[in-house]
Amino acid sequence: MDRAREENEPGLGRRRKLVILAISCTGLFLVGLDNTIINLALPSIGRDLQASVSNLQWVIDAYSVVLASLLLLAGSIGDRIGRKRVFQIGLVLFGLGSLLCSIAPNVQLLVVFRMLQAVGGSMLNPSSVSIITNTFTERRERARAIGIWGSVAGLSWALGPILGGVLVDVDGWRSVFWINVPIALAAVVLVTRFVPESRAARARQLDPIGQLLVIALLATLTYAIIEAPQLGIRSPWIIGCAVVAVLSAIRFVRHELRTDHPLLDVRFFKSVPFSGATLIAVGSYGTVAGFLFLNALYLQAARGFSPLFAGVLTLPAAIMILLLSTVSGRIGGNHPRIPVTVGALAMAVSSFMLAQLTGGSPLWQVAGAYAVFGLGFGLINPAITTAAVSGMPPSQAGVAAAVASAGRQVGATLGVAVLGSVVTARIVGPVSTGFVSAAHLGWLIMAATGLVLFVVGLATTGRRALRTVQDFDERVK
Repeated sequence: MDRAREENEPGLGRRRKLVILAISCTGLFLVGLDNTIINLALPSIGRDLQASVSNLQWVIDAYSVVLASLLLLAGSIGDRIGRKRVFQIGLVLFGLGSLLCSIAPNVQLLVVFRMLQAVGGSMLNPSSVSIITNTFTERRERARAIGIWGSVAGLSWALGPILGGVLVDVDGWRSVFWINVPIALAAVVLVTRFVPESRAARARQLDPIGQLLVIALLATLTYAIIEAPQLGIRSPWIIGCAVVAVLSAIRFVRHELRTDHPLLDVRFFKSVPFSGATLIAVGSYGTVAGFLFLNALYLQAARGFSPLFAGVLTLPAAIMILLLSTVSGRIGGNHPRIPVTVGALAMAVSSFMLAQLTGGSPLWQVAGAYAVFGLGFGLINPAITTAAVSGMPPSQAGVAAAVASAGRQVGATLGVAVLGSVVTARIVGPVSTGFVSAAHLGWLIMAATGLVLFVVGLATTGRRALRTVQDFDERVK
């Protein structure tokens, strides 16, 4: 019996387990909600704090960069010092960061406080999965619990724009951060009362060099992409950041191959389904993050709609995400190719539909494009983790899920950075009049990404690809 099981309280009743599941899902919901709820607040933040489009990109990406950088490290720390303890610390930091964001006097401090939020958020995702895994010890019961956990992630992405629109319209943009504080505090109390502590029997060794290289790679790459339209691609800052990003990536791969305790064992990518799932995570979340960012500016800055009405217009997407997430989970367990490929095609079609929008397009056309987008994301999102886990030996399932989560955050970071910068560079005059034509290229890039994901899904979910999992399993035994 491993140490994790020994430290769980024996004989947990079904009601206690469900309470623990609900608490764990609350942490995930907060992290996912904060990824999306802020998008409809961006125009208000821009007006109130006199922030440029690139400033608004940093409000989103400062959170995503830190979250993506620290996910694997947070999982290792939780295994070492206790998942419950790390979960509690994460809730406190997330709540504190949210409180500070709500009183930020300028956009620069808002970005800094968003980074503090993300430090806390990075502790919630891996810890919640580990808590669930150690609470639901029977295989079928655990699968259902993780399925519910995954559905909550989709729920947070679906409800974020709607809830954000309501809060901003009723009480201003600062309210999208206030809402996190009481939820985080209540969750801390509930964790203390109901969640047992657990640790790994053999905690992974930390990899500080690998961690620093990941941070350097993501931070410099994001900076170069976001600031290039303002500073110019020949700027010493942009060239320097690009060079650091490339060198960090090369050094990271070399270091991870040589160290005995890698942050991320790059040999995992010899599994074709696992590599495909990671690419799909990056591409799909890049597309959805770009969609949310551009959509907020289109509806409010270009069309002049209120945050509340803009949130209501996203209902077709939210409904489709909620309906299709359950269907995808059931289908993807046995046939991951179906939700991945159909979802990717739907995202490509909807992005092409969005590229046809003008400043006066009828609302039925806008809602139709949103509904198709929600259909695509609702299918592809739950299938990412399923495909990643099925692409690794059972002993590596936890690592596979963590890498898939990190891939999602990397994709969200790059989506906002790339698409925001492409659109910013093409805007002529004020955003209110120049955004629609400038955004056409952004929507088309999203459509092209959907087509690429369709091809990747076909190539990495077939029988030939699955044979590489068996070969990898034999090599690591």
